[in-house]
Amino acid sequence: MVPASTYRLQIRPSWDLHAAAEFCGYLTALGSDGVYLSPLLPSVTGSDHGYDVIAWDGIDPQRGGEEGWTAFLAAARASGLKVVVDIVPNHCAASAENAAWASVLADGPDSPYAPWFDIEWRGGQMLRYRRFFAVDSLAGLRQEDDAVFDATHAAILRWVREDGVDGLRIDHPDGLADPRRYFERLHAQVGDDCWLVVEKILEAGEDLVESWPVAGTTGYEALTELNALFVDPDAQTPLTDIYRVLVDHDQGYADCIGAAKREVAEGMLRPEVERLARLAPTVEDAAEALTALLVAFPAYRTYLPEDPTYLAVAITKALEEAPELTDAVTELAARLDDPTDELCVRFQQTSGAVMAKGLEDTAFYRFTRFVALNEVGGDPGAIGATVDDFHGAQLYRQQANPSSMTTLSTHDTKRSEDVRARLAVLAEIPEEWSALAAALMAEAPLPDAPFAYLLWQTFAGAGLIGQERMHAYLEKAMREAGTSTTWTAPDLAFESMVHAVVDRAYEDPALHVPLGEFIDRITPYGWVNSLSQKLVQLTMPGVPDLYQGNESWDYSLVDPDNRRPVDFTALTQRLAALDSAGTPPPVDASGDAKLWITSRALRLRRDHPEYFADYDPIDAVGPAARHAVAFDRGSAITVATRLPIALETHGGWASTTLPLTAPRTDVLTGRTFSGATALAEILSTYPVALLTR
Repeated sequence: MVPASTYRLQIRPSWDLHAAAEFCGYLTALGSDGVYLSPLLPSVTGSDHGYDVIAWDGIDPQRGGEEGWTAFLAAARASGLKVVVDIVPNHCAASAENAAWASVLADGPDSPYAPWFDIEWRGGQMLRYRRFFAVDSLAGLRQEDDAVFDATHAAILRWVREDGVDGLRIDHPDGLADPRRYFERLHAQVGDDCWLVVEKILEAGEDLVESWPVAGTTGYEALTELNALFVDPDAQTPLTDIYRVLVDHDQGYADCIGAAKREVAEGMLRPEVERLARLAPTVEDAAEALTALLVAFPAYRTYLPEDPTYLAVAITKALEEAPELTDAVTELAARLDDPTDELCVRFQQTSGAVMAKGLEDTAFYRFTRFVALNEVGGDPGAIGATVDDFHGAQLYRQQANPSSMTTLSTHDTKRSEDVRARLAVLAEIPEEWSALAAALMAEAPLPDAPFAYLLWQTFAGAGLIGQERMHAYLEKAMREAGTSTTWTAPDLAFESMVHAVVDRAYEDPALHVPLGEFIDRITPYGWVNSLSQKLVQLTMPGVPDLYQGNESWDYSLVDPDNRRPVDFTALTQRLAALDSAGTPPPVDASGDAKLWITSRALRLRRDHPEYFADYDPIDAVGPAARHAVAFDRGSAITVATRLPIALETHGGWASTTLPLTAPRTDVLTGRTFSGATALAEILSTYPVALLTR
């Protein structure tokens, strides 16, 4: 059964199912009718995320065990919440705690679990196995084997059939040998009433495979659409010019991706490439040709025998860029479009890993022109989008995938929604921002200019968060970038320089004062962007997911920063106080305005799903029309503000109006409007409105 919305909870040893059960009532009060749980199967001792599964027989004891599961289900049902669980079919822990893996280590190909894993036994107990990306501690599972599927889904299917779990979120389908068959088998087991969404990252212009029997994705394409909507597309040229001046190099985004993917294919994922090459022993230069194809691949992977377009693009590009490999590429191409060929199957699994590591975990930390767009599923090469672009995407979603998830923040996003919303302000004041960035970079120089620019953008977006949090983030960021230091060979001298700059940002007035003043200057406009993108996400086509804590201001960075504990007791008390007062709170540092808007929107979607059955764009009329995004879902109209500094600079809404064909009441303020109404009046309390009949 499709929920009206979901709320993602991170279940961990320090905050288990018993703890989560205590706050089901809060989620209902907030307005969510679905609770979406991180992985629950037994995982490695102390695992905070749960993606390193070690058994498939029940609920992780360190996450509350069966007793905690029973208590949580009772609380969720009593609160009227649908339950969605994150599952991990692609991989498990390569750990001695995993009995299946331990058996393979002990008995090799004679182990009854040997068929579970993608292991190349010709390597001699030198154990060559498919991993999750380049993580040695996570071994790929062979879900194409029915026996493996049955064994690893026994508890999951029991949750659906006996415990009434309403939906499953499937992690990393790109790693599966045959995703379509996997989803067909899963769907056949859980039935039509179980909501299935997949963590599939779609590139620009890419559609979810139609043959998969799933409701949609986990929403990264929606995040990209929202990101772009609140960034001024006119900033493309000035931000590019600033980047060229400040970092003193002219590498474009496409070149950056290509270089990063090549490093990954020739480095950490070289064992995967060599394994592919061993499947084509008669092809001279097979490894080099496969590398060229992986680097040229324009998406995470293809799903043959579905659309072979991406493979054709990669072949053409590889031939253009490496003509000396023409014979090898041509010979391999004849096999790479045959889904019955093991080479084709494994190439598809590998291309996704090369893309993920090259793009998300390398290029996103190197190409730092405007890091607000360096997000999972995003396109940092294009800055901003028009309102018409956004409307077109929503009309498509309403028609093609109305039950797909939408999101703004997840456990995997590089920056939380509020960090990106404040960074979006920089696109409106590029000259002011560049002057500050240049001054900061001159006052505290680093030999890696692109990384230095990322550092100061991080401060602008996240603000002066806890000093140790900033140290931890930037250490991860500089090692992911891999330009001046790496995970495997840290350059301690460079890292010390970075950490010294961070300390100066907090302690040295020469840096702290101008930085703090600038953050204070842009923060109110960041709040406008935050509230606007939040209301749009909660009311646009799709099923909105809310990542824990993001109903209030949350300035988090990449994991593990974004998985910090959430104070649900405080949130419960704040929401109760708002409900008791019954009056819209001001937009201020407390974040109560975001909590108010989120709760009112979620409650309306839950209580009146019929209000959200259609999608019709509404055009504002007047001199400031480009600053409004508005749409009618049937009986609910969303109105939001974009580009707030430019709006203010040009005199505000002035005579701009919104045509209303019938009287409408704003559920956020209780005020009623009718006819052609001035946007200055509709948006006099908040930068957003949610109007119902």
